[in-house]
Amino acid sequence: MSTLSLSTIRQNLAKFDYTGLGIPVLVLMIMAMLVLPLPPLLLDFLFTFNIVASLVIIMIAINTRKPLDFSSFPTVLLFATMLRLGLNVASTRIILVEGHTGHEAAGKVVAAFGEFVIAGNYAVGFIIFAILMIINFIVVTKGAGRVSEVNARFTLDAMPGKQMSIDADLNAGVIDQATAKKRREELAQESDFFGAMDGASKFVSGDAIAGLLILMINLIGGLAIGMIQHDLSASEAGKIYTLLTIGDGLVAQIPSLLLSLATAIIVTRVTTTESISEQAGSQLANPSALFISAIILVILGLVPGMPHLMFISLAAVTAGLGLLVIKSEVEEEATQEAVAQAAATSEATKDLDWDDVDQVDLIGLEIGYGLIPLVNPETGGELMSRVKGVRKKLSAELGFLVQPVRIRDDLNIDPDSYNIVLKGVVRGKGEIKVGRELAINPGQVYGELQGVPTREPAFGLEAVWIEPSQRDVARTLGYTVVDASTAIATHLNKVLRENSADLLSHDEVQQLLDKLSAKSPKLVEELVPGKLSLGVVTRVLQQLLGEGVSIRDMRSIVETLTEAAARSTDPEQLAASVRPKLGRMIMQALVDESNNLSVMTLEPSLEQLLHNVLQQSQPGQPVVLEPNLAENLFSSLRQGARAMEEEGHAAVLVVSPLIRGWLSKAVRFRVNDLTVLSYSEIPDDQAVKVIHTVNALNRN
Repeated sequence: MSTLSLSTIRQNLAKFDYTGLGIPVLVLMIMAMLVLPLPPLLLDFLFTFNIVASLVIIMIAINTRKPLDFSSFPTVLLFATMLRLGLNVASTRIILVEGHTGHEAAGKVVAAFGEFVIAGNYAVGFIIFAILMIINFIVVTKGAGRVSEVNARFTLDAMPGKQMSIDADLNAGVIDQATAKKRREELAQESDFFGAMDGASKFVSGDAIAGLLILMINLIGGLAIGMIQHDLSASEAGKIYTLLTIGDGLVAQIPSLLLSLATAIIVTRVTTTESISEQAGSQLANPSALFISAIILVILGLVPGMPHLMFISLAAVTAGLGLLVIKSEVEEEATQEAVAQAAATSEATKDLDWDDVDQVDLIGLEIGYGLIPLVNPETGGELMSRVKGVRKKLSAELGFLVQPVRIRDDLNIDPDSYNIVLKGVVRGKGEIKVGRELAINPGQVYGELQGVPTREPAFGLEAVWIEPSQRDVARTLGYTVVDASTAIATHLNKVLRENSADLLSHDEVQQLLDKLSAKSPKLVEELVPGKLSLGVVTRVLQQLLGEGVSIRDMRSIVETLTEAAARSTDPEQLAASVRPKLGRMIMQALVDESNNLSVMTLEPSLEQLLHNVLQQSQPGQPVVLEPNLAENLFSSLRQGARAMEEEGHAAVLVVSPLIRGWLSKAVRFRVNDLTVLSYSEIPDDQAVKVIHTVNALNRN
C-alpha cells in the first residue's frame, strides 16, 4: 500500500505544472517585503532585479507591433508596481531602523545611487530627484493616463461599428466564419485591454505620489529617529539620512519612470505591422526634412558668436543622412523594378493552369460606384444588414442555408445601377437613387408626388423617387415608402425565391441529411445510399423548391422517399409522392383568416381533355395542345387568378394528380402567382370553397 501511494505521489508530482507557481511566489515575496525585515544583501538583489524587470518591460513595449501583442501589460504593470512599493516599504524599515550605522545601512545599491546623485551637495540631490518626480508624474504619467482614458472611450464607442464591419465582410463572403470569430475575439480583447490600461495608468500615477510621500517620511522620520533615539547631531543625521533617502528614492524612481514610459509607449502605439523602431525609422527618414534642417543649421552656425564648428558639423551629418536615405530609396526602387520584371517575365512565360480559371459566385450583387455608400456602415449604409436579413429569412422559409451574397462594385455598369447575378448570369437589374426614398403605388393612392417617376425594380409597380422629407406626406397619400437598401433587398429576395432550386446543390443536401442523421441515423442510412443516390435526392428537393414548396420538414420528405423509392426513381414522380405529405405546410400560405381554402377548378370536360392529351403523349416528349385551346386555357386561368386576387384570396387551382405536374410547369411563366394543387394534396379536414370554374372550350 505504501509503495503504491509513493508511486502515485511521484506520478502526480511529475504531472504538476510548476510554471504556474511564478505569480503566487511573487505575491508571497511582496507580502514578505511588506511584513518581514530584509537584510541589505537581499535588498541589493531585489533592487537590481527591479531595474532589470523594468528594462525588460520597456524593451518589450518598444518592439511590440500592436498593443494586443502585449495584452498582459496591465497585469504585469500591477505586479511591477506592487514589487517596487514592497521594496520601498522594506528599504524604509531598514533606513529608519539601521540608518544611524552609516550610509550603507540599506545596502550598497542605495548608497551608490545616493552618492552618485548628491555628489557632496544635498541641495543638488534634492533638485535632481524633484526633477525626476516632475518628469514622471506631471509629464509621462499624466499624459499616458489621458491617452489611456481617450483610447478606452473611443474603443468602446467604435465597437458597434467594427462589429457591423465584421458582419458585413462575412455576409459579403470576404471572410469565413472562423476568421469572423477570430476578429470578434480580437475586438473584445482590444476593448478589454484599453479599459484595463485606463485603470492601470492609475497604478503608475499613484506610485509616483507614493514615492514622493515615502521620500518625505524617510527624510523626516530618519532625522527625528537619528537625533532623538541615537543622539546624532543635526548635520550628521542630515548627511546620513539624506543620502539614504535620495538613494532609496532614486533606485525606486528610475524603474518607475521606465514603467511610466512603457505605459505611454503602449497606449500611444498605432497598430501597424511594424515595431516602433521600424515605424519611426521609415517615417523619420525624410530626405527633404533632413536637407532643410541641414541648411538651417548652417545658417545658425554662421551667426557671429555661435559655435561654428558644432553647428556646421551637425549640418554635414544631417545632410549625409539625407543622401544615405536617397541612396537607399533608389536601391529599393531598383530592386522592386527588378522583382516586378522578373515576375512579369515569369507570368508571361508560364503556361495557363487551373488557377487561372475563376469559379463563378453562386450569388452576386454587382453595384455601380454611385451605390457604394449603401454598403459602407460607417456612412449609414444598411445594404449589408438588409442582405443578411434576406438570407436569414429565406433560409428559415426554404429550409436550407442560402449561400452568402458577394457584393462587389462594377465599373462597367451605370453608377446608380445594380445587377443580381446567379451562377455568373444576370437574373435581375435595377436603378437606385442614393439619398432618396422610393414611394411605391400599391394600386390606389390619393394624390401625386413630386419626384422622379420610375418602376419598382422587384415587381414593376409604378413608383416615384422622393426626398426623405416627403416620406410622411407620401404615406398619408397611400404610398408605400422604402429606402434604397430595402428596395434592392426586396428585389434580391424575389429573385432568390424564384430561383431557389438553383441555390440548392449536393453540398447543401448533404448538410441537410447530416443534420437529420444526427437525430435519425437509420432513416438516412436506409435512403442514401441504400435506395437513392444523393443526386436523385437533390433533384427531388430542387423540384419541390421550383414549385414553391419548402423543404423544412426533411424527416417527412425522407420517410416518403424511402417508401416511394421502391416504385420509382424518377425525380418528378418522387416529388409528386412527397407533395401530399407536405400538404399542411403548403396550405399555410394559401388559407384565409377563417382557415378556408378558396380555389378554382377546371371544367370537367376540359380536365378530361387535358388528361387524354397527356396519356397520348410519348414519355419524354413535350405535350402539344391545339394553339387556340392553349391560348384560351391560359387566358381563362389569368382571368380567374385576377378575379380571386381582387376578392382577397390567393390564386389556387386544384386539378387531378395526373395533370398537376404538367399544368404547374405550363402556367409557371404564363400566369403570375398561380399555385397548382392536386386533390390528393389537400388534407381531408381542410375546408375548401370553389369560387371559380375555368372553361376554355366554349370561348369565342
